[in-house]
Amino acid sequence: MNQMYAVSLTEMPVTAQDFAAYKSGIQNCSPKTVSEYLLDLRTFFRFIVANRDGIDPESDDFTAIDIRGLDLSFMGSIRTSEIYAFLQYSGSVRKNLWAAKARKLASIRMFYRYLVHKTKQLETNPAADIESPKPRKSLPKFLTLTESLSLLETVKNDTDSRTVVRDYAIITLFLNCGMRVSELVGINLSDINRDLRSLRVTGKGAKERVIYLNDACHDALAEYLSLRLADNNAHSVKEKALFLSNQRKRISVKTVQWMVYKYLDLAGLGGRHLSVHKLRHTAATLMYQQGGVDVRVLKDILGHEQLNTTQIYTHVSNADMETAMAHNPLAKERRKDK
Repeated sequence: MNQMYAVSLTEMPVTAQDFAAYKSGIQNCSPKTVSEYLLDLRTFFRFIVANRDGIDPESDDFTAIDIRGLDLSFMGSIRTSEIYAFLQYSGSVRKNLWAAKARKLASIRMFYRYLVHKTKQLETNPAADIESPKPRKSLPKFLTLTESLSLLETVKNDTDSRTVVRDYAIITLFLNCGMRVSELVGINLSDINRDLRSLRVTGKGAKERVIYLNDACHDALAEYLSLRLADNNAHSVKEKALFLSNQRKRISVKTVQWMVYKYLDLAGLGGRHLSVHKLRHTAATLMYQQGGVDVRVLKDILGHEQLNTTQIYTHVSNADMETAMAHNPLAKERRKDK
């Protein structure tokens, strides 16, 4: 079980080990998610010990702090003020931005929620009333329609690549369906409808949803599957994944990321902090702004839990704002006639 996580369970307190088992076994959280909780809690516990014992949290002694023996009494002794101090340390010393600090607070809050409400080992949650760090308001980065077409054309014209058909299908799915990279690499052959008009993906929290495929996705998948299913390599036949690497195994997230970066550069779109996730933003923005898709439908397509998460894509384009300004009835009024 230890091999599943980035942190060895044997170096964590028993209560944290039990918490990890609960998140994994009962709430069905992924190993990656549980690993993030454990990493956050390990840093938090070390900070509390260092703060109380006068150990410099910037020294090598900090990472050597042994937290295995921290018991329930220790967990119950932690105060809200110490959590505030930890969040301050996370920002000022570890240079965590709001998202990382918010995740650390969420990990602490859930750990204590488990101890207070699920197992009733403690009576109070010292993190319960702490507000999450506020995010900086920023619009999502995305490709325009012209840039998206240019990216697809760049992939299509890459005659030197042995995987161009696969790569074109992957980028087509990203730009049309707005799926997450983790969802894409997890697709199995059995998840695809026989007529290639829908497929099933597993999103966050192991929640499944059906994504319907338009003509572009249908044709790209049909071309790729003609090669995928004709590959008689022993590994290819045994592997149930839809998209395979050059080693005939399930393609990895890193391989997909590398491929997308490569084609963004070839299309002249590099250096703009674009990524695989920005292709998801692109699909959502194009569907809403130019496709006229209702935001509530878009929520289900993207697999969002809350509507307010989807509403970031309802931002008004610069062109729309320019048009609105030009149509103001006072737009032609000047101090002097020309």
